[in-house]
Amino acid sequence: MVGGGLIGLSIAWRLAKAGRSVTVIERGTVGAGASLAATGMLAPAAEHEPGSDLLLPLALDSLRRWPEFRDELQADAGIAIDYREGGTLVLAIGRDEVERLRFRFDLQKRAGVAAEWVSGPEARLREPLLRPNVSAGIHCPLDAQVDPRLVMQSLVGACEKAGVRIVERCAVRHVMMSGSSPGLLETSRGTLRADTVILATGAWSGEGGLLPDFQILPVRPLKGQSLALKTTRRTGTLSSMVWTDQIHMAPKGDGTLILGATVEDCGFREGVTAGGLFALLESARRVLPGIEEMEVEAVWSGFRPTSDDDAPIIDVLPNGVIVATGHHRNGYLLAPSTAYAVAELVERGSLPDYARGFGLGRFAQASQAEQQRARA
Repeated sequence: MVGGGLIGLSIAWRLAKAGRSVTVIERGTVGAGASLAATGMLAPAAEHEPGSDLLLPLALDSLRRWPEFRDELQADAGIAIDYREGGTLVLAIGRDEVERLRFRFDLQKRAGVAAEWVSGPEARLREPLLRPNVSAGIHCPLDAQVDPRLVMQSLVGACEKAGVRIVERCAVRHVMMSGSSPGLLETSRGTLRADTVILATGAWSGEGGLLPDFQILPVRPLKGQSLALKTTRRTGTLSSMVWTDQIHMAPKGDGTLILGATVEDCGFREGVTAGGLFALLESARRVLPGIEEMEVEAVWSGFRPTSDDDAPIIDVLPNGVIVATGHHRNGYLLAPSTAYAVAELVERGSLPDYARGFGLGRFAQASQAEQQRARA
């Protein structure tokens, strides 16, 4: 297994529980890419937007799997992951935002996801700390969330209990496989052999040199900056996730309120910027004035692994390498279905039906369709 983030550890855990010998090779430390920088949203209804029809069935399937995934993970690791139901409240202020929100709501209803329209006063009844100028909202009652820090801690513990070997600070520079022969991984610590190679390297999956040039994956990093605010009895907090066009806010069981996240197409430029934090705080303050009294507990950034169509890539390359990457901002939501799908692929040689639409072939088909439209 190449990659020790959420997706890599979830797959490793499932395979080890099935009796496989698994080694995870991680370039940095586990979760250092996007996994520990995420908000932990499990929100297929709130996330549904134009162009995401391909993703919705997989997202809903994975949300249904989360309670079982949670129970098994917590039992194996002995750590509660702060799985919280209560839904998402998506808000609008002003006529233009209400019109955009109404368009989103119509899209949700056509797709059959659970969503209900609420007026501004109804939204404030649900969340009394909101500003009076909140005009309308959509409540997505089945959405949920987890605490990424606790999930990653649990996955490390569950993997170790299942016998997974985790090797940190070991960069895989090149993967070589051919047919049924064991694969060779050129790493910063020498050459390793593996009967099966699974690539779950997140935002780094599209880097040159990792795979042959003709197999470079269409994945790029999208930077996101986030921050945690410390709530108190005096400041109060939200009871569920609250979104606007500009901000996602998620209250956690430890009393923090997570604000996330910016979307920056700037490559692997690390760091937290004043502009990014200002955008988050100003967007949150626009609907939740009480944040002015909350202490800033932590700030961070990470890199989302984003494919050309924002949907994951779950496939087997011609050389036999299995890839599970490109989950964009839905890694936590899609972790159960991805892990089960890849485990079934390894054990049975084929993907389950729900995961078969996420191969690399869709990008070639999209390119051909675009060329045909250009010629027409």
